[in-house]
This record gives sequence, structure tokens and C-alpha cells, in this order.
Amino acid sequence: MTAFVKKHPDVKVDFQSAGAGKLMAKIAAERESGKIMADVLWTSEVPDFYQLKAQGILLPYVPQDIKALLNPLPDYDGSFTAVRLGTLGIAYNTRLIKEAPKTWADLQKPAFKGAYGIANPALSGTAYMSVAVLSKAFGWPYFEALRANGAKMGKGSGQVVDDTASGDLVASLAVDYITLDKVDKGATLALVYPPEMLVIPSPIAIFRNSPNVDAAKKFVDFVLSKDGQMIIANEGTLPVRSDVKVPDRFKLPPVEEAMKRAMKIDYKQIMAEKEATIKKFTDIMQK
Repeated sequence: MTAFVKKHPDVKVDFQSAGAGKLMAKIAAERESGKIMADVLWTSEVPDFYQLKAQGILLPYVPQDIKALLNPLPDYDGSFTAVRLGTLGIAYNTRLIKEAPKTWADLQKPAFKGAYGIANPALSGTAYMSVAVLSKAFGWPYFEALRANGAKMGKGSGQVVDDTASGDLVASLAVDYITLDKVDKGATLALVYPPEMLVIPSPIAIFRNSPNVDAAKKFVDFVLSKDGQMIIANEGTLPVRSDVKVPDRFKLPPVEEAMKRAMKIDYKQIMAEKEATIKKFTDIMQK
């Protein structure tokens, strides 16, 4: 945000940072009262953007640098644009696990018994997307096998990584930048990616009735510019530009490779099945 204000001192910026669920609830309440207060929405729960698009409250805007961007979203029309590619892998505590897991199935091995964590998909949009995609790729028996090996449902995405760093868990389904920030600060964690990668875009959109459309467009253009994408890459997550490299210390795969290895996601189906998917997962994990 500081870099944007420095480039555009004429734009006054105010923002609220919260989980996708809380932000969507706030937007719904503001719509009820007659006016959405925000100009721009940027979260990692892609189905929400399809829902808002269907409701007709997003302003289509194709960013200035569109030709430089790698687009992971089907049926792209500018209603929302991916700003970064969040990746989820397996974070494990290197003090407690000596042989790194290589596949999703490795988490069913005795080394992880009773100590592998997955964030609650009812509380975390990223966890919901991950559970939904893994269930499509491997079926519900995969989660049943994890639970049989003592896998646990945690709270938020940050909490399961914290518990892995402390040793309360030995491994967790983990978001890249959360884990890599801990590693940067000295945590005995490593993050590995099975061949089938969980890659979840984080889109940005402008609200149709924004009173500050020009400023909103400037912000969208900035976060997708080379300068904006370098900030994202330096935080340990994949940019959507191939001309921006992530620092080697993060050991992330190149963006093109991640997109090739990414498990397929049917966002509209995932949106329609959200309630049922969360219930099924919760039922399994609470057995």
C-alpha cells in the first residue's frame, strides 16, 4: 500500500484486512443499507467473485498490462483479475519429520499419525478451496484415510502452520506465504509440493457503483504492474507475470510450472457445493 501511495500521492487509501467470509458479510450488510462502502475487493476466495459477478455488482475492467499477465481464470471478461497465485503444499516440522513427504498420500503414513492438520474450511476460504479441489481429485476416501490416521481439523490457515512450527502438529496443509514468512523468521519448517499442485488465484475486482472508479483502476493497474508484482513475489507468493521472479530463498516453482501442475478447478461447481462439501469434510474429521 505504501508503494502505491508513493506513486499516486493524489489517491487517499483506506483499507480493511479480514478473512473473505467477514468481508463478504460486510458487503452483504452494506448492500442491505443501500451502499457498498468499498471501491475494490481483493481476496482469495474465487467463488465469491463469480457470485458477485452474477449479482451484477462488479465493474468489468481489463488492466493496462493484460498482455503481460498469465490468466488462470476461465471465461475471463475483466469482471475480476487474478493478482497472485496462492499455492498450498505440505508444511512439515524438520525437527520431527526427517523424510519429507512427496505425495498427498504420504500423509497417511505412520510418521504423521495424529499430528497432521487442515484448517477448518468453514472458517478459511483457502482451506475450503483446498478441501474441495482435493476431494474432486482423490475422492472422499482420501480424507477418510487421513482421519483414520488421526488427522485433525484446526481453525484458521495461520493457526495450523503455527501449530506445526511449535510441534503440536508435525505437518499441515499450508499456505505458501504464511509458511515461508515463518521460515524466514527461523521456524524449523519446510514446505513441499506434491506433483498435483493446489494453486488458488487471488482476484481483484472493482465495485460497479464505486464513487472512486478512476482511483480504483489505478490501484488495480498498480498491483498488476511489474513493480506491484515484485512486491507480491518478495512476500513469498507467485506473481501472475512471468517477467517477475520469486526470490530463490522461497523455493517456489516458476509460475508457468505451477499453472501446468495445478489441479483443475470448476469454480461454479465448487460454489454450488460449498455447504455440502464443508458438512461432508466436518463429518469425516469429527468421527
